[in-house]
Order: sequence, then C-alpha cells, then structure tokens
Amino acid sequence: MTENLDECYEVVVDLTKEGGELIRERVWSEKTVEIKSCEVDLVTETDQQVEKLLISSLKSKFPGHRFIGEESTAAGIKCELTSDPTWIIDPVDGTMNFVHGYPNVCVSVALWVNKIPEIGIIYNPILELFFSARRGQGAFLNGKQIHVTEENDLNKSLIGYEFGTSRDPEKMKVVMENMTMLVPLVHGIRSTGSCAQNMAMVALGGTNANFEFGIHAWDVAAGCLIVTEAGGVVIDPAGGPFDVLSRRYLCAASQPLADELVKMIKQYYPERD
Repeated sequence: MTENLDECYEVVVDLTKEGGELIRERVWSEKTVEIKSCEVDLVTETDQQVEKLLISSLKSKFPGHRFIGEESTAAGIKCELTSDPTWIIDPVDGTMNFVHGYPNVCVSVALWVNKIPEIGIIYNPILELFFSARRGQGAFLNGKQIHVTEENDLNKSLIGYEFGTSRDPEKMKVVMENMTMLVPLVHGIRSTGSCAQNMAMVALGGTNANFEFGIHAWDVAAGCLIVTEAGGVVIDPAGGPFDVLSRRYLCAASQPLADELVKMIKQYYPERD
C-alpha cells in the first residue's frame, strides 16, 4: 500500500472521534428509527450519517482503499474482503442501545491489509472509552496499555453473552441452551448489547471470554485485533481458526479457557457474510 499505517491510524482516530461526537450529541434525543431484517434489527439516521462520514472521508484520503460498512452492505453493496487495504466499519455498534439511550454504544473501525487486521479502534463516546490497537504494538484504552486477565478457570470467569438481532428459532434455541449450561458454572454472565464492547471488555480484563453466533464482519473486525494485541485469543467457536466473514467467533483471555468453552458450547452456523 502506498500510504503508511501511521498516517492511516492518525486519520481514522480523528474521524472516529468525530463520528463519536455525533452519537454523543444524539443518544438522548428523539431519533428516526427504521427496521431492517426484523423488529429488533434497527437502523437510525445516525448510523447512516456516521458511516457516510467515515467512508467518504477515508475514501477521499485513501482513494485506492476498499470498504465494508454495515449500512452500505444493508443497502445492497456486496461484502467482499480481498487482499487490498479494506476498512471494515460499524458506525453504531449497539443500535438498539442507542435507540433506547443505553450508553453501551460504540464506533468500530478496522483496517485489514492482505486479509490481516492492522488497525483496530472501538470507541464508546458516551462512556469515553477509546480502545485501539496496531498489529504488533499492543492494545490500549485511552492511551494506557491493557491486558487480558490471567484467570484460566471457567468457574471463576465472567462471560460476555448476547442474544443478537436475529429471532431465528434454531439460533434462539442454541443461544438459550448455551446460557442455561453456562449460568451454574461461571461467576456470572454479562450482556452489554454491543459485540465490539464485549470484545473490548475481554481485552481490558473486565470479562474473561465471550462468544456469539450471527454477528457480522463489521462487529468483530476491530475487536479481534484489540483482543489478540492484549494477549488474548480469538478463534472459531468450534475450535478452528477465526474467520472474519463466518459470522461466528469466540474470544478468551487464554487458549486453555477458549478450549474449555469449545468443548461445552452447542454450535450454530449462520449464513456467511
């Protein structure tokens, strides 16, 4: 790529904060809400405006780069990851939270080059949590380096968990069975309502692991780098390598903890991105 990654990082940090400002200004205001795939899969004008801000500004600065965005994909643009520098963007991760004024709302932006994550940013502008990572350079919260917890015992773990935006009966059955299995075994289960924030919590050491079926590339493209740069692991929930387009992931503070979960959880395979 002709642009250096330092320049890419500096540009996207400023743009992510600008997009976050729009979210912060509007989180407790009246919103225009539309339904996408089902009654719990929502989009607001802020989702669309933040994505437009990010893509148009990055495209102007880096015209040779490609883009995968949640709202542009929903509008019919094909989700395709090539070896070209590709920005993968979720403008408002936690739209349901945003609609209700619940403060777990993030902008998630990642740059992948040669199908490898190089830059990852997850920004919650309401709680002022700015997670960032560069490949090989560690993970940070508000400029301070962070690390996953050293706890490897599932019985002493706090697990992030979500129900997601699909009400597919088969998926819901798997989600409920896995939760019922986990509740008596772990310290507790927490749901933030944001996949990106769930992954960031593992990187921070606030939770020990989380997994989800049915998410999309834009939900996990930044978080996977932040978790691994914080010392954690990101894999497929069945134990294989992580695939950003598979709509499945498991992240954990350690490989032994991830392996323990793989042995226990019931699997679900959604259609790929």
